[in-house]
Amino acid sequence: MTLTVPASAFQSSVVCAYTSLTRDERPVTWPVTPYPGAHGTIDVSTGLAYPDKAERARRDPRVALLFEGDPVVLVQGVAAVRDADLQANADRYVRDSFAKIPDAMSGMPWFLLRRSVWYFARIYIETSPERITWWPGGDLTRTPLTWTGSADTTPAPSGPAPSGPAPSDPAPSGPRLPGRSTPPADWRPYARRALGLGRPIVSMVADGMPVTVPVRDFAPTGAGYDLRLPVGVPAMPGPVCLTFHKHDPGMRWQENVVLLGTAEPAADDRLTVVIDRALPDWSLPENPFQRVRSLLTHGRQLNRRIQAEAARRAQPVPKIRR
Repeated sequence: MTLTVPASAFQSSVVCAYTSLTRDERPVTWPVTPYPGAHGTIDVSTGLAYPDKAERARRDPRVALLFEGDPVVLVQGVAAVRDADLQANADRYVRDSFAKIPDAMSGMPWFLLRRSVWYFARIYIETSPERITWWPGGDLTRTPLTWTGSADTTPAPSGPAPSGPAPSDPAPSGPRLPGRSTPPADWRPYARRALGLGRPIVSMVADGMPVTVPVRDFAPTGAGYDLRLPVGVPAMPGPVCLTFHKHDPGMRWQENVVLLGTAEPAADDRLTVVIDRALPDWSLPENPFQRVRSLLTHGRQLNRRIQAEAARRAQPVPKIRR
């Protein structure tokens, strides 16, 4: 069918939910800022200092992007990772950030932004849509509309006048760095914090692709949650990810809680989830003084990782330029 998703659903969104798959096909979903790509792709990024979102996509290109609004839009596709030119990525991310979230950028002095290499040094992930599902008006009780691309959809190539599709850039050399955060011992404190963040997003795997959708309603249980899915989304057993997220319109602050678990279909369109663990998260506090302190604290830790990740790619650490 003809694709009639409004372009504004992608262009005006300051956040979408990006899902990639672990080695054992467990979906992991984090909020990110989307940008239009040069070749019809939808692009997101992750920090060079915390490249897991990209490395999962480089290993397994099946990804999903969820845009919540009017309409609610689920994009499923294949990803290509771009980190062969870290300086070009940093320059692009400065441009993208000031264009997409000017409130968040203008609130910080330039001397502080220039020192924030750990933040602006980026890896881009380009998603070529294979299937787009959307609920007009954001009404999850209605049967969704669907567009499906050709069976041989491939990642869009980078660079001008491409002659054919290109895979992800080569993987970096040398061993991966150890994780930067210790996993939480108990998921329940995270679940209590999530109560103030609204309804969650749930990610599953169906028909060989990640599926990421907002739930229609949910109720906490002693072991996890009971969820009600949108119309047109099958309740799938297996590993799931629940992502709770809240942000201000300008993305000056945000709060995230990500819980991993196992799901079993219940009656009708319901899903019962048993939570296994929470993932370490980095939320930006609403209080501006606490937010700056958080940025500075993380910056000191992540700057050391930037050096190592750039070296693994045989590139210098990029400079932050206007």
